Amino acid sequence: MMKDIFYMKKAIKLAKLGEFTTSPNPNVGCIIVKNNIIIGKGWHRKQGEKHAEIHALSMAKGKTKGATAYVTLEPCSHFGLTPPCCLALIQAGIIRVVIAVSDPNPKVSGKGIIELKKAGILIKIGIMSKESQNLNQGFFKRMKTGIPWIQLKLGISIDGRSALKNGKSKWITSPESRKDVQYFRKKSGVILSTSQTILIDNPLLNVRKDTNILSVSNEAKNQPIRVIIDSKNRIQPFHKCVNSKGEIWLARLKQDKNIWPNNVKQVIFSQRNNQINLKHLISYLGNCNINNIWIEAGASLSGSLIKLNIIDELILYVAPKLLGHHAKPLCMLEKYLDLNKVPTFTFKDVTKIGTDIRFILKIHKNKI
Repeated sequence: MMKDIFYMKKAIKLAKLGEFTTSPNPNVGCIIVKNNIIIGKGWHRKQGEKHAEIHALSMAKGKTKGATAYVTLEPCSHFGLTPPCCLALIQAGIIRVVIAVSDPNPKVSGKGIIELKKAGILIKIGIMSKESQNLNQGFFKRMKTGIPWIQLKLGISIDGRSALKNGKSKWITSPESRKDVQYFRKKSGVILSTSQTILIDNPLLNVRKDTNILSVSNEAKNQPIRVIIDSKNRIQPFHKCVNSKGEIWLARLKQDKNIWPNNVKQVIFSQRNNQINLKHLISYLGNCNINNIWIEAGASLSGSLIKLNIIDELILYVAPKLLGHHAKPLCMLEKYLDLNKVPTFTFKDVTKIGTDIRFILKIHKNKI
């Protein structure tokens, strides 16, 4: 058991190398061991390219007969954009496969394990399964529910205010916190915001070129899709985000007649009280193979999303500043008269970022 954990840790470390580039595919790592020596290592880099197992087999250069493969996710058994990894492992003479967790896709889950067992390969499953799932939270959630993993980010003062009365919020938090945000943005398939945020701050809402994050891979030019909720068609072609590289989706109730650049798409949704139906929007993004949604918006949308009970994590950057009672609140919620009915969270992580404190909180969905 200790030996299996030792090698699976290395496979998970490899899998993490793809966290900025593999979406919508999961992060997967593979280690091949023979006579207690690692002879092959691989990780999945990008959709459509070789899977982790194939990279590891290639590195092993035909020395794999009688070896053990450690894989962070069940090897695929079907022909997709690449051939099945099960077949490659069988043909390579692998005699044992240790798998962290089975594939969550109900269409393929367990089929890879069955194929390997049919070939007489010994299977061990469940080694560091939690760690593997944590590395692919969005993929696992989308495969099981059709809904992406949703993180809501807010920068606030120590008195819980997100902006001044006039709407200005630049900059409540520190430069270090703003740099930290880039990491979460790059991991996400979509950055979701509102026209109100664009009108007040006119942000780019992209991953900054001047951070070290983009140098991690050759996919620096690939920005997350920026989805702007714009039910009143207030976003115009002159806004900064429109004139920057990367896709922009305008979520609207009806199209306008503006001439938009090729990177802009208007997506029409059903309405609810003359507003975008947020549940339909989130489901649509899941159907577009988006694993992770990163939300940066004001108090109104933040409150609506929390009330809808669809947020997975709340990311709070708390700055040591006081904005006063006239400033805008963290989020707009109903008037609660019972503490047992208020949204409740669990602290997952507390970290000092520059002069600020970053809280990562998980919402108790059964409490709302």
